[in-house]
Amino acid sequence: MPRAGGDPGLSNMPDPTGTVQEAPGRVLLVGCGKLGTRLGERLLSAGAEVFALRRNTAGLPGAFSALPVDLREPVQRELPRVDAMVITLTPDIQEAADRSNGYLAALRNLATALPSRPRRVVFVSSTRVFEGRTDHRALTEVDTPAPLTPRGRTLRDGELLASELFGAHIVRPAGIYGPGREMLLRKVIDGAPVQYARRTNRIHETDLVRTLQTLLFVENPPPILHAVDQTPATLGEVVTYIAQRLGLQPPPRIQPDVASGTILSGALLLSLLGTLQYPTFEAGYDHVIATRNEQTSPQT
Repeated sequence: MPRAGGDPGLSNMPDPTGTVQEAPGRVLLVGCGKLGTRLGERLLSAGAEVFALRRNTAGLPGAFSALPVDLREPVQRELPRVDAMVITLTPDIQEAADRSNGYLAALRNLATALPSRPRRVVFVSSTRVFEGRTDHRALTEVDTPAPLTPRGRTLRDGELLASELFGAHIVRPAGIYGPGREMLLRKVIDGAPVQYARRTNRIHETDLVRTLQTLLFVENPPPILHAVDQTPATLGEVVTYIAQRLGLQPPPRIQPDVASGTILSGALLLSLLGTLQYPTFEAGYDHVIATRNEQTSPQT
């Protein structure tokens, strides 16, 4: 990606093909939660200037330029001019039920407050937009979403609006997990019943952060990208593996078995990144469990 505005001193980064791309000079992270914060820290290391926009900016790294803004209301200040933007807003249940407010209004308010459209915009959606698909094949980026719930429809509307307003590249993560994102571990530990036949996809947070950073650097990123690892699996396979690693009995099986959910192809992501740090759920949960053990072990 060409250097923005001739900013000096920016670090370069090789893409998977070995071509060196230059870091965007100024990046706005909209909704900057855990995911955005991890991305921002990587971008700082790459030489970018990072602006973080969210309602409550307490707890953000001091090196970020914090912007305390509630996008649910018209923005009363002009936002900084930036070269790239990553949007990680998520609709809550109430906002999803009233799609004219909240989530979609936030995108419109954001567009109005920007002094100009950034050259590169990445919008983080979700594979939930496929919740109505029942295909038994791996869905790719060319397949049509089929959201069923208010949340799914809101996410799809957000994709379309972000494309219209910002020319955004759409990223659809599935089942984000990693240290601190341990929902399935808690289910196994608590012995909560699980639908074993449900088809699932996931992505380790580390690989998702790498994905978002790469989309800001490469010359021609895909318009839509599924952020999923290389091993879609039934939920039963995943919780059984976690239980074995924790030395526990697998959680109870919900009856009857219902083979719901989708399988998504991660081929395009793999071609973009070259390799995943955690290509399988086994490798990813080994890391989560090892990190958890380190945090709970008594210090010597």
